[in-house]
Amino acid sequence: MSKIETGVFLFGGVEMDDVGSGPPIPTDRRYSQEEMWYAATRMLDMGVAAEKAGFDIYWLTEHHFQYEGYEVVPNGVLFASVLAERTTTLRIGALFNIIPQWHPLRFAEDFATMHNLSGGRGVLGVGRGTVPREAQPLGTFVGSFDNPEKADADTINREVFDESMDIVMRAFGNEQFSFHGKHFTLPPPGIPDRGGTVQELTLIPRPLYPFDTWQAITSPPTLEYVPKRGWGGVFWLKHHAFTKGWWDHFAEVYETHHDRTLDPGEKRMLTLNVCIEDTHEQAWKKARPGHDEFWKFLAPYGWSRGYMGKDGKPAEPGLTPTLEESTEQRVWVIGTPEEVAEGIAFYRDELDLAHLTIFPNFPGDTYTQTEEQIHRYMEEVAPLL
Repeated sequence: MSKIETGVFLFGGVEMDDVGSGPPIPTDRRYSQEEMWYAATRMLDMGVAAEKAGFDIYWLTEHHFQYEGYEVVPNGVLFASVLAERTTTLRIGALFNIIPQWHPLRFAEDFATMHNLSGGRGVLGVGRGTVPREAQPLGTFVGSFDNPEKADADTINREVFDESMDIVMRAFGNEQFSFHGKHFTLPPPGIPDRGGTVQELTLIPRPLYPFDTWQAITSPPTLEYVPKRGWGGVFWLKHHAFTKGWWDHFAEVYETHHDRTLDPGEKRMLTLNVCIEDTHEQAWKKARPGHDEFWKFLAPYGWSRGYMGKDGKPAEPGLTPTLEESTEQRVWVIGTPEEVAEGIAFYRDELDLAHLTIFPNFPGDTYTQTEEQIHRYMEEVAPLL
């Protein structure tokens, strides 16, 4: 079997010393600018560590206004440009750049600039967003579990995302382009220029190197949409049986729209939460507080809907799973290097994995601990695979 392309993904959170299922509630947390900036600078260090350890890709994420300190990097593209100067081979992307929160042309310019400056090491990760508090101040909308009265926001968000990505790809792929849609008309009509009006635009710069595009697969509509567009799909936080079903369906949809069969594992990425310790007991003790804080933070947004309920159907949104449930569902893989390798080997064989990303930084972990996890994975787990 060919080598699995392996990435490492971090939220970029503040180091916390009081994580777990109990108090404080997430919105009672408030960190200083200095503490949040320290986390951002350590995220750069983790990228350097990922390259030294032998990872192929380093994934950031884009989030805004999180004074609670869980995710404090608002601009993955700008961050990637700095990290590219500190590395030589590492590919750099975001899970995900939230496209509706950008003007699509500004995003296209910024990504192309970073990609070219890095010598072609940019990876285009795109998403629609999940948090209304982040989206609406930036001029867009998103539906989520905790604002059901805004269900129409999801439709608007999908429309804006789709048009934005059309614009980005059209700008990347054509010397001159224009776009006329429901939400965007580019160039706007009637712009005067030297005695005439502007009819087409030229993106400067355009990408000088090829790049991969990845989007999260979090809902049935997205499962149909992403392979139709021809991009890669990212699968995370799902019961293993759901992952397998969606993984295979993705390939079927892709074949229908592109008249070719995907190679095993092609254009599909699995993300797993991983904790490696010397003993089984140490791993569970280490992982539990961060696991519980992770879900205390994210369950209200409906992120656990990929888990399987007792009836075999998707769990109700808002479920706060236990660590036992997360490991039983094979969403979290924790233990000794041998146990973690065994957990990943299950997916390697079940899915014909070609692209794997690990998430080794739980709330409460220090970046020293995270750097240790990064190296332990490549030194102690990967060789067993």
